[in-house]
Amino acid sequence: MGKMMNKKKSVILCVDDEPGNLTLLEAMLVPRGYEVVKSENGQDALARISEQKIDLVLLDVMMPGMDGFEVCRKIKDNEQYRAIPVVMITAMTAKDDRVRAIEAGAEDFISKPVDSSEVLARVRMLLKIKDLNDRLSSSYGTITNMVRFGETMAMSFDPLRFDFLPRLDDIVRHILRGRLEQTDKPEVVVVGFVDENAKWQWYQFDSEIRELHRTWLRFEPIKYLNIPSNDNAQIFYYNEEDIASSEYELFIEFLKSRSIRVSNMVCFMSGMFCIFGLNYGKLISRFDAEVMNSLVMQSLFLKSLAGQVRETEHAFDYLVYSLARAAEANDEDTGNHILRVGEYCAVIARQLTMPDKFVGILRIQATLHDVGKIHVDPRILKKPGKLDPPEFDEIKKHTLYGAKILGDHVRLTLAKNAALSHHERWDGSGYPNGVQGDQIPLEGRILNIADQYDALRNRRVYKPGFDHDTTRRILTEGDGRTMPLHFDPQILRAFRETASQFGEIYEKLKG
Repeated sequence: MGKMMNKKKSVILCVDDEPGNLTLLEAMLVPRGYEVVKSENGQDALARISEQKIDLVLLDVMMPGMDGFEVCRKIKDNEQYRAIPVVMITAMTAKDDRVRAIEAGAEDFISKPVDSSEVLARVRMLLKIKDLNDRLSSSYGTITNMVRFGETMAMSFDPLRFDFLPRLDDIVRHILRGRLEQTDKPEVVVVGFVDENAKWQWYQFDSEIRELHRTWLRFEPIKYLNIPSNDNAQIFYYNEEDIASSEYELFIEFLKSRSIRVSNMVCFMSGMFCIFGLNYGKLISRFDAEVMNSLVMQSLFLKSLAGQVRETEHAFDYLVYSLARAAEANDEDTGNHILRVGEYCAVIARQLTMPDKFVGILRIQATLHDVGKIHVDPRILKKPGKLDPPEFDEIKKHTLYGAKILGDHVRLTLAKNAALSHHERWDGSGYPNGVQGDQIPLEGRILNIADQYDALRNRRVYKPGFDHDTTRRILTEGDGRTMPLHFDPQILRAFRETASQFGEIYEKLKG
């Protein structure tokens, strides 16, 4: 890990059916720092190209079997290899032969007998062009991948379930080199970020056969880095020739202590987040730093957006609870009744294997089931005795008042349904509309048994509060006033299976 970057030799494939010509080309090229691969026929040449990375082909035209023109056409017809420059070497000087070489896709041609200076000049020029084309292709691929990565992040973004560390794994997996030939990516990535407790957390990432490894680092940034303020993010890069004299000498020494010898480095630093890409397999440029910056900014934007959405959700939940508390003000059901009912509903919904999102919304919005009591005469709500028929008719209206208060906003649809239907009964004997069975919204059916359980547990001026076992027996077996046929059979079964949790919730939140 962390080896110093060595400049890789360009590999030139020389193809000629005469061994003497191959020896001559090898003698020209090897002393100039090129690696030479020799081949004596077209079929073998194509096999060599498929087996190893070739940077340029010097190709004789006149060969037995498959001639140079055919070899060149096969190279250029293959999308994987067509970017390899091909130089045709021929003793022919006829214009038609040169046209055939161009039509076959050759980038250049050289006449025999070959001149050493001409060969070397053509090779240098074509390798330089190939390097520029490779960089352009790599940059295009990088930009395309960034766009796809951004689209994937946006499509999978759930602000209420946003967990930064797994998302960080996704970012690093996109940045980090997965294969040796991905020279435009770093070998190691080091990341630091400020967590929810305002503490820096640092991790080292590397990969092996496409498997990402994340290791926690014991690292105190103040000792090694001059981290900027939040509003002064910095991006920069260093290659091998200037990294030793940079201001990050102490940081580089720390990395050496972890067996990471740094050859080059791309960095993004801010007061809340830092990322270092180490040991790219090539000279790095401003482009690599901008790629890093773009990926980081996409993720930090989503992190910030998720935080804002969660704050908004918390404010919404707070307002829901405040409204629910206001509804309790004139009722004898004080204390934690609304909280308990919300928890009971969540227990039942989970037992019914409802989606987590539904469970979460139900837990919160079920607390608004009695919000309509705000419009009921407090003297009726606090009457120390049994209600007469007109008073009971007025009490029944709290379901209608609640639905009216909650209105038609889509965010409160569940709360409105629950407020309107939580006194409806499975057999149709409930109120306010006397609907039955599946006509009652699921949230109303769940709330019916949750509200009944808590009402039986609580003491009233006209009745004692029952213990858990007595309450469970009344709901599951009936007592003449409350009967099992009042409840959705599936929900009643879920209650039987989770009744012990109801008892625990009541004891925990009895206030």
